[in-house]
Amino acid sequence: MFENNMAMYSRYLTELTLAFHIIFATIGVGVPLMIALAHWIGLRKKDPHFLLLARRWSRGFVITVAVGVVTGTAIGLQLSLLWPNFMELAGQVIALPLFMETFAFFFEAIFLGIYLYTWNRFKNPYYHFGLLIPVIIGSSMSAVFITIVNAFMNAPQGFELKNGVITNIQPLVAMFNPATPTKVAHVLSSAYMTSAFVLASIAAFHLLKGSKHVYHKKAFHLTMIAALIFSVTTALVGDLSGKYLGKYQPEKLAAAEWHFETDDKAPLVLFGVLNEEQEVKNALKIPYALSILVGAKPSAEVIGLNEYPEDERPPLYVHYLFDLMVTIGIFLAGLAFLYAALIQWKQKFAYNKWFLRLSVISGGLALIAIEIGWIFAEVGRQPWILRGYMKTIEGATTSAHVDILLAAFGFLYAALGAGSIIILRKMFKTNTAEAELKELGL
Repeated sequence: MFENNMAMYSRYLTELTLAFHIIFATIGVGVPLMIALAHWIGLRKKDPHFLLLARRWSRGFVITVAVGVVTGTAIGLQLSLLWPNFMELAGQVIALPLFMETFAFFFEAIFLGIYLYTWNRFKNPYYHFGLLIPVIIGSSMSAVFITIVNAFMNAPQGFELKNGVITNIQPLVAMFNPATPTKVAHVLSSAYMTSAFVLASIAAFHLLKGSKHVYHKKAFHLTMIAALIFSVTTALVGDLSGKYLGKYQPEKLAAAEWHFETDDKAPLVLFGVLNEEQEVKNALKIPYALSILVGAKPSAEVIGLNEYPEDERPPLYVHYLFDLMVTIGIFLAGLAFLYAALIQWKQKFAYNKWFLRLSVISGGLALIAIEIGWIFAEVGRQPWILRGYMKTIEGATTSAHVDILLAAFGFLYAALGAGSIIILRKMFKTNTAEAELKELGL
């Protein structure tokens, strides 16, 4: 019972840390690309509005990086402290990407500092813009390496386990496992998409408040077009992710779709309720869609959840997580597409109050989708911490006082979250874009 409680608290603390960190990590990956787009357009068009946009975004970005460092460090510590049995086994195999993730962050941070403090100090402004390239590479590769570790937990390979002893370790084989391509692509595309919507929601908020300045319209246009591109990319990668699950983790897909019996011509099940007889009621079923998702044809066979022992099945509530993630994604993609259509045909409707209201909430919805997606990814792998080799309860610490750590870190994250909001709000409220534009004579 004691060990079960410690495993439970270990899971809660890890979930709390990841849930908090993923917000700042996502923004940390996506915003540098948006800064670079604004900076590039500003240079190419000699447009001071876009250059100011890049400058102001980079100021706010520094705050999110600082918080991301704290929570990222906490995750590294918690892997060793809360999951010692897992790290004893997997750490020997997957240490390389963990090290490379830290190196990528240092690479990003060095060039970000140089970029921030060298505005207007180069005769050729493109040299200053060039400093953003390693920032983008560093932030994106940091996400790539840590996602590789998560991919390894879903599709472990690159080692042999004999009598509890790991032999024949091949780090590169472990890194480039079957889960890596789709997981990495999905993390990057969704981070770019989410960051675009977050920045679009800020611009929409200013427009909704009554600002008529072209600065905010340019910010809104850039971010919504970027959001459309990355929404489509994320949807395409999501389709590939479904095919990966169908081939390598069919129990996860079956739980997400409440698909219990192996069958072909399987429908995609959206929402609904499940009774005690495993019958789905009041759901929207799209004929053949699950078979098409798995095998790219209506007659493709989809493995049912009943093929697996009950103690190796993910919890069935992941169905709702999957549905919410997909629903929000479709809504956001539709909103971005609608903006592109409106700006092309009926420009004034793109700044309609109702459309702006929907755009304001798009940033929050995108962050919610990121949270739901990560919860689905982690819970959907249960009961395994290392699929096929170690269950979650086996990897957890048996040490006492994890509950005290949970309370302490909860307080820390609450303080960091509140502090970040207060600092960002004061930073931009006391130094508005309109005031800076006035100083520039714009």
